[in-house]
Amino acid sequence: MRYTLTCLIPATLFLGCVAAIYLLEIRLLFKWFRRRIRKQPTARMLTTRPAAILHALSVTGLLCLAWAYFVEPYRLEICTFTIPTDKLTNTSFRIVQISDLHCEKKSRLEPRLVEEINRLKPDLAVFTGDALNDHRALDLLRHTLRDIIAPLGKFAVRGNVDNRRWKDIPLFQNTGFIELTMDALTVEKDTENIGLCGIDEALGRRSRQALKDLRPERFNILLFHTTALVDYMQPYPLDLYLCGHTHGGQVALPLYGALVTQSIHGKKYEAGLYKVGSLCLYVNRGIGMTGRWAPRIRFFARPEITVFDIVPADPSPDSEPRNPSRTKIQEKTQWN
Repeated sequence: MRYTLTCLIPATLFLGCVAAIYLLEIRLLFKWFRRRIRKQPTARMLTTRPAAILHALSVTGLLCLAWAYFVEPYRLEICTFTIPTDKLTNTSFRIVQISDLHCEKKSRLEPRLVEEINRLKPDLAVFTGDALNDHRALDLLRHTLRDIIAPLGKFAVRGNVDNRRWKDIPLFQNTGFIELTMDALTVEKDTENIGLCGIDEALGRRSRQALKDLRPERFNILLFHTTALVDYMQPYPLDLYLCGHTHGGQVALPLYGALVTQSIHGKKYEAGLYKVGSLCLYVNRGIGMTGRWAPRIRFFARPEITVFDIVPADPSPDSEPRNPSRTKIQEKTQWN
């Protein structure tokens, strides 16, 4: 019911309004053309105020469509967050998250993606699911992931598309990415460590056993494709929940936001950073676009790389963590 009210109904109303505008425009132009053919007076049929408004709306729609197809899917955005924690004292961890690559035969952002991620010099790289739209893009996917450099490790979980369409394909083979299905592990740097748990989207709540292996004295991160587990995380010592899936709506409207999220939470967690109790939830807008019948467009939902700097809340004088003066979560956005 929530999904219907917050996504399907607004999306249907929006598409209905767009369709009405173009049907009226076509009708007006047809009537004008028919009168011209019959050598009947056309008067000011195309220049009245209602006609001018209709023309303006039609042209604006076409310009928005051109932007959404030719421009925005290539306008990569890098969002950087600093998260202080008292679970670290003398070191920091830089984590780069990518999600929803949806690789296709035609390369889009993939070559640039590697360049930008490596320029950020992450300690860890994580991928939160939905790798392919087309099996012919498997080599492109693997080549892209293989070239990412992260000295402390590269980790991935599968998304719903990966499990539905590519269940039997080893997507991350020879990429250096470790596929996590129901795993909890420790990542160490400079004698300090953080916890990392990855859960396959197909397992969902059935695999929460892995979260019991996380120790509360560590800063703990969960990788999962959707927001579906966030309501069940309170009993676990989890600090940061990273996911994707929504694409930020892929098509969003100013002030309103995402039209469709395909999420059980509707628009509640459509994109970006949320505080859920003591937990930080981040919903990444992803890189690629929904496959099959869906149009390959993005509008007000740019492709995204997210950087998380996990730093000591009260660093010692001898340490050199990134952004040591920050005492709360802060965001920095870079447009490319």
